[in-house]
Amino acid sequence: MHAAIRIENLSKRYRVNHDAPRGASGYRTLRDELVHLAKAPWRLAKGRGGAPASKPTTEDFWALKDVAFDVQPGEVVGIIGRNGAGKSTLLKVLSRITKPTTGRVELRGRVGSLLEVGTGFHPELTGRENIYLNGSILGMTRAEIARRFDEIVAFAEVERFLDTPVKRYSSGMYVRLAFAVAASLEPEVLIVDEVLAVGDMAFQRKCLGRMRAVGQSGCTVLFVSHNMPAVESLCTRAVLLDGGEVVADGDVQPLVTEYQRRVMCTLGGSGVAIGDMEAPGRLQKIFRAATLLDPDGAPTNYVPLGGSFRVRLTLDAARPVAYPIITLGVDDTLGHRLLSLLTPANRPPIETLDGACELECRVDRFPLAPGEYWMKLGLAAVGEEIDEIERALIFTVVEGDAFGDGRGHHRGVCVAPSCWSVRRKMIEDELWIPNGNTEQ
Repeated sequence: MHAAIRIENLSKRYRVNHDAPRGASGYRTLRDELVHLAKAPWRLAKGRGGAPASKPTTEDFWALKDVAFDVQPGEVVGIIGRNGAGKSTLLKVLSRITKPTTGRVELRGRVGSLLEVGTGFHPELTGRENIYLNGSILGMTRAEIARRFDEIVAFAEVERFLDTPVKRYSSGMYVRLAFAVAASLEPEVLIVDEVLAVGDMAFQRKCLGRMRAVGQSGCTVLFVSHNMPAVESLCTRAVLLDGGEVVADGDVQPLVTEYQRRVMCTLGGSGVAIGDMEAPGRLQKIFRAATLLDPDGAPTNYVPLGGSFRVRLTLDAARPVAYPIITLGVDDTLGHRLLSLLTPANRPPIETLDGACELECRVDRFPLAPGEYWMKLGLAAVGEEIDEIERALIFTVVEGDAFGDGRGHHRGVCVAPSCWSVRRKMIEDELWIPNGNTEQ
């Protein structure tokens, strides 16, 4: 079987100019250029023995380096990596937007690209007109657009405003219509670059469903996203890029874990530096650093549902604090407190906090449902708040099966382990007679 996408030793080089800045902004306007040209004869007449002008320097930047892998027909491959890893450059080369410096690419079948949602929309045209305009830019024929017009409008939920210029649309309406047009493509190879982060939560769920349907239809998909749950849900394989190179290629779950270790962990070995962070509740700046650790002790920003983690705190008290009470509060993105972790009163880990120390809190089988959460740090003694930092750490709970129920999707705020049993009871059928007699 021939590969749908074949990439062989692909490299892309950009030349970065380092011009000597002129002025605080480092660039010149048209007026500056005209003044510069007008003064050129006087600069030459004043003598050539002066200090030579600084020459601009250039630097070669390799966005991609010897990238090579194949994608078979029907595969849904996730391209993951941090910002600057070369993901978007790779997709632009595959979409023929830019040419590679070295290497070659083979694509078999009709190719559709969803690189920037809304590219090609004209603000003065109506939604109806922009559907035909944007569809044509994306490579659809007028007959194809007409055939899928009603489906596009229904998906975008803009029926009432179809004949209104899109410049009057809200940002949510704009991106809904743009994605609806782009998602109506019927290519054999689909190249997608971070298009699920559009609209509100309900529309994002609809976009995810559409992408899942595309992947199940037999279309070959190359999908770039920083949304790891979406990658795990949609993709059958993953390729991890770092520094423009392929560092791993294989099953999705191990590569997502590696991605989280490499690029989504907290900064540095000591975690987030919070010693100089300003906050209203910081009477004494005792908290110096905070780190979320996975079970292997590696810094992370991700916790699997029902999984375990540790929080490592670096403390430094300028003067002794007797029997400090340390609180870790977990809030949702709206600031609602969902749970709190406190040092126990009957066995305090620190009787007197004096100077620098490290403190760890271990949590087993974390019960919060998948989503994004913030962690607040608090330190008090004898009812007095001494140090308090809102939103010191941010972390994401992802789907997992630590409870062993075999389910991969949960809703709500918390998830608890449960045991289910059934008791069968034989019930004799009876026919009720109005006069009170029964008849078998």
